[in-house]
Amino acid sequence: MSILHFLPDALILWICNIVLLTGIVLTAAAFFIRRIPFINQYRMPAQVLGIALLVLGVYWRGGYAIEQEWRERVAEVEARVAAAEAASREENTKIVTKVVTKTQIIRTRGETITKYIDREIVQYDTKFAPGGQCEIPREFIKAINDAAEAPK
Repeated sequence: MSILHFLPDALILWICNIVLLTGIVLTAAAFFIRRIPFINQYRMPAQVLGIALLVLGVYWRGGYAIEQEWRERVAEVEARVAAAEAASREENTKIVTKVVTKTQIIRTRGETITKYIDREIVQYDTKFAPGGQCEIPREFIKAINDAAEAPK
């Protein structure tokens, strides 16, 4: 059956129809042979061969019809897969855009918080000098809490 994939569909259909028609003609001719005296002896082999070709032709024709139905289904599924791939590419582009935008927002926000902390450290440098009281200013706590929030 795998060899049939290399043959054109028209050739396969043509062969199926030839075998089917040959079986029909040979079977019909075998019933009329009994009237001709010297060919009458070939009536039984002609009937057997005609019926065998008829059955084989019907079988091949049915197999060909099923094969064409499966090929149509495969083509339909391939079209759906191609449409899904196109939609997937579009969605991937949207997702990448969102991720890049969110990453940019996080970087910008991190830089803003770093600048804020660096600006506030200068005000409290004297508290961390040797001999000074070590306490964490409220601005640092607020900055850390603000940094921990999810980006909007």
